[in-house]
Amino acid sequence: MNHAEDPVTDLRSRPAQADDLPLLLRLMRQFYAEDRIAFDEARVARGLRQLLADPACGQALLWLDEHGQVVGYAVLTMNFSLEQGGWHVLLDELYLGPSARGRGWGGQALALARRWAQARGATRLRLEVNRHNAAARRLYLRAGYADEQRDLLTLDLGDVPA
Repeated sequence: MNHAEDPVTDLRSRPAQADDLPLLLRLMRQFYAEDRIAFDEARVARGLRQLLADPACGQALLWLDEHGQVVGYAVLTMNFSLEQGGWHVLLDELYLGPSARGRGWGGQALALARRWAQARGATRLRLEVNRHNAAARRLYLRAGYADEQRDLLTLDLGDVPA
């Protein structure tokens, strides 16, 4: 669908609730497939349940179109780092489905994430972008994110007991 002729509408959001778990998992599966991320449903669902149950961890937001239909999501998590000056937020995941693209909603989603972080006293908002995702990288750089020329390294510590 060509959204260039659509009237400009604002992206809306609502906090995800525990009963949104199946919907979030479906959206995450789509996002992970598009972004070439291995989808371990048990691990992702465990983390999502923790996030939805404990607001101190952060929040999942559902993106809504002009009809109130869910068209994507974001996950924002609270983190602490001395280098970052204390509390900062990780925009852990940001996804807009294909029908929601080309409307300027990516930039609006980033602005909403920024306001969410600022409202919680965060001094920085960070995110990760896969090297192959040039479109997302351009969006983030246009929005003022800086490439700090670092690599993200991960050590798998195994599954945490349920």
